Amino acid sequence: MANRSKRRRPLRTLLILAAAALLTALFVRWDNTALQVTHFEPVFTGLPEGFDGCRLVVLSDLHGGEFGPENQELFAAAAEAAPDYIFYLGDLEDLYRGPREGYAEEVARGLSAIAPLYYVTGNHEWAIGGVPELKARLESCGAQVLSNEFATLERNGDTVVLAGIDDPNGYADQKTPEQVAAEIYAAHGDPFWMLLAHRNNEFAEQYSLLGADLVLSGHGHGGIIRLPFTDGLLSVERTFFPSYTAGLYEENGSALFVTRGLGNSGPTFRLFNRPEVAVVTLRSS
Repeated sequence: MANRSKRRRPLRTLLILAAAALLTALFVRWDNTALQVTHFEPVFTGLPEGFDGCRLVVLSDLHGGEFGPENQELFAAAAEAAPDYIFYLGDLEDLYRGPREGYAEEVARGLSAIAPLYYVTGNHEWAIGGVPELKARLESCGAQVLSNEFATLERNGDTVVLAGIDDPNGYADQKTPEQVAAEIYAAHGDPFWMLLAHRNNEFAEQYSLLGADLVLSGHGHGGIIRLPFTDGLLSVERTFFPSYTAGLYEENGSALFVTRGLGNSGPTFRLFNRPEVAVVTLRSS
């Protein structure tokens, strides 16, 4: 009897380990495919009253991913938020997987059917190549691409300025963020303005110095692995304990919102860091 009991112990251990491995695999899959809708309400003293309560859906870093057939789960989550505008902050497709024919158009059509869609490029668009053609295809499907330029948004009789810059991976002679900011001030005086800029890690040293009231970024993937009391474990540049990876920050009088994004690049995966549909509601103090 004693020998039989000893023989059973390795089998029991193997079954426990197999069950633990299966549960871990299921959790990681869920953690990378189950959308999480998050809500933020930054308050601004200079926000025009007409934009109090303006709701933005902020998306980034799909990397060619899909949430439901043809991204219908993503579109449904965005539509349920009833946004005034949708901002898409780059890395629509992934260099390592390669673009799928019709994917960009499918996403642009689905999102622009919900609310006005504004788009800026990320580093992967430029790494893949063919950016001018991609921009034209997105615009033909309802997106407004902001390429180192700005537009005015209107709501309840008030206006704000929305600027968007191409990723630094873009053309070497492209207009700088500083030039875009100078053009905004020349055209509008001292307006309330927002900046769409893919790279979260450029905020402290550059984007926060431009004078924008709110900068919106992606790129950081939430720090990839999120642990208690950290702002993410890894940057996408593979440095440890990065900052500015998720949520609201402030530096040099400028606010930053960073979305954790939606997808993964190449073989990477997320942990304790679900794909995010961020809903940012602007509030006037």
